[in-house]
Amino acid sequence: MVHRVLGTMASLMLVGALALADEASEADDVRQIEAEVAAYVEAFNAKDAAELARHWSEAGAYVRPADGMRLVGRKAIEKEFRSTFAERPEAVLAVKVGTIRFVTSDVAIEEGTAEVTSPDEPTSRSGYAAVHVKRDGQWQVDSIRETELPAEEDERGGRLDELNWLVGDWADKSEDAAIETSVTWTKNKTFLSYAFKVSAGDLDDLEGTQVVGWNPLQKTIRSWMFDSDGGFGIGVWTRTGHRWEVKLQQVLQDGRTASSTNVYTYIDDDTFTWQSVDREVDGESLPDVEPVTLVRKPAAELTKAESK
Repeated sequence: MVHRVLGTMASLMLVGALALADEASEADDVRQIEAEVAAYVEAFNAKDAAELARHWSEAGAYVRPADGMRLVGRKAIEKEFRSTFAERPEAVLAVKVGTIRFVTSDVAIEEGTAEVTSPDEPTSRSGYAAVHVKRDGQWQVDSIRETELPAEEDERGGRLDELNWLVGDWADKSEDAAIETSVTWTKNKTFLSYAFKVSAGDLDDLEGTQVVGWNPLQKTIRSWMFDSDGGFGIGVWTRTGHRWEVKLQQVLQDGRTASSTNVYTYIDDDTFTWQSVDREVDGESLPDVEPVTLVRKPAAELTKAESK
């Protein structure tokens, strides 16, 4: 009985050791495949067609996503990418590995997404499935199939790119008042932070912050505004050409409600106008604010201000 128990324990220990060894081996293979993918991307971005082809098996097959043409063998694949690099010499490839699963110890399927960008051309995105085979201890690509994906609009920040021209420091110094604004991106370009300051005669300066972001549920640009008097508001942005209208609903510091339409009009990279119309407080109409022209602050002025 004792011998039988000891034998069973020894068998279990052996099975466990073999399982751990298999897991360690698979983890090592995953690292090797990921390294091969990184080297493949590096060869593409270096426009080295020969080095890129070296990552393929001798009978590797690449199905071109544009027309479904099947290219077989390293020579055909190298020729295809030489042509691609000649046509798009500034193209840059980025790959995001999703999953790697093993069919056998020598065959793995990698799935992920690829993105090719180049100046003055729309970004192309694709999902892909790559079959990797292990030959003489070296992982190689045996086939790749790609499926084109719609152009990605980054929910975090890409939707706000149309307002990128607002980023910077701006000022208007009229006879009646002085307005200064500073617009910056937050981390990952998820929001625009819009700080403002209005100085008018002997009145206390009004300062505030407006945060502009994309509402993925309602598919609109929204903004949240807070001022130094204690008021706050929510705006909905719509665009017509170079003109953005912001329908703003506010609660003032004394509890009254207010509404207005603020209009931002792009003139050029260094100039835009701002106007507030359709203004109401507790249902009572107020006069429109005439258009104010804001000009980007010169770099020399910014450097001087920062040095103080």
